[in-house]
Amino acid sequence: MDFSQDLIRGSVVPIVLALLRNRPMYGYEMVKLVNARTKGRLEWKEGTLYPTLHRLQSLGLVSARWADAPADEAPGRKRKYYSITRKGRTELARRTQEWSQFSLSVNALLLGGRL
Repeated sequence: MDFSQDLIRGSVVPIVLALLRNRPMYGYEMVKLVNARTKGRLEWKEGTLYPTLHRLQSLGLVSARWADAPADEAPGRKRKYYSITRKGRTELARRTQEWSQFSLSVNALLLGGRL
């Protein structure tokens, strides 16, 4: 099933923050991880991710640093690693709560459940 671009667009920020919650990552690593964990259903591309990362960085939700890629993967290359900030963790907690309440409400309407 292909998901609406509106649904995907609305979930990019909390997904990025959640991915960075455990460890710093570079952009393409996040793309591969999202695609693998969702079995390709979200099918992220780098063009989806980088504008979001830049916006999150300008808002102070993530920070970035350049570092050498592991020698066995890409010797001599630099990668930009992103990390979640304290402000980003607070925003992730807020968005996680918001997502939980939103999905409960939508499910109550679409599936006839109760809140």
